[in-house]
Amino acid sequence: MIGPHDPDGPDLATATASQRVSPWNLPNALTVLRIALVPIFGWLLLSGGGDDPGLRWWALAVFLVAIGTDWVDGHLARKQGLITAFGKLMDPIADKALIGTALVGLSLLSLLPWWVTVVILVREVGITLMRFVVIRRGVIPASKGGKLKTVLQSVGIAVLVAPVAGWFHDLGLWVMYAATLVTVVTGVDYVRQALAPAGRPPAAGS
Repeated sequence: MIGPHDPDGPDLATATASQRVSPWNLPNALTVLRIALVPIFGWLLLSGGGDDPGLRWWALAVFLVAIGTDWVDGHLARKQGLITAFGKLMDPIADKALIGTALVGLSLLSLLPWWVTVVILVREVGITLMRFVVIRRGVIPASKGGKLKTVLQSVGIAVLVAPVAGWFHDLGLWVMYAATLVTVVTGVDYVRQALAPAGRPPAAGS
C-alpha cells in the first residue's frame, strides 16, 4: 500500500537521515497496529462461514481502518521526517500480511478464484524474500506501479468483502483481475531492477 516510501527511490540524504531517526515513532506504531489488525480482520471475515452480513461489514470496517493506518503512517513519516529502515521494511510486510489474509479468506469463501490468490501470493512472497536478499544494497522502496497494484488490490478486496452480491460483486472480481495483471508486471520489473549491476542501485519495489 501507499506507505512512507519515495516512488523514485531513496537518495543518499534520505538513506542517511533514516539511519538517524529512532524507530520508536508514531508511523512505525501504526504499522505495528496494522499487523495486529490482520488476525481480527481474518476472524471477522471467516466467522460463520462468511454468511453473517453483520460480521462481514465489521470485517470491511477493520480492513478500511488498516488501509487508513497505511496512508496516515506514510503521510506522517514524510511530513515529520520519520522515515526509518524499520518502516521501509515492515510497512510492505504489514501490507502483504493484510492483503494475503484477505485473499485467502475470500477464496475460502468462494468469493475469489483461487488462481488469483495463488498468483498474487507467489509474487508477494517471492518479492518479500528478495527484499531480504538485496537488503545489503539498500531497502527497495515502493514504485508507482507497485502503489497502483496495491490500490487496485485494496479496492477489489473491499468490494468483495462487502456482503453485496450481483453486479457489485462482479465489479470487485474485475478489479482483482486488473490488480493481478499489474501485480505480475510490477513483480517482473522489481526482479529486473533487483538484479541490476551493483553500480546501479534498484529503484523500484513493492
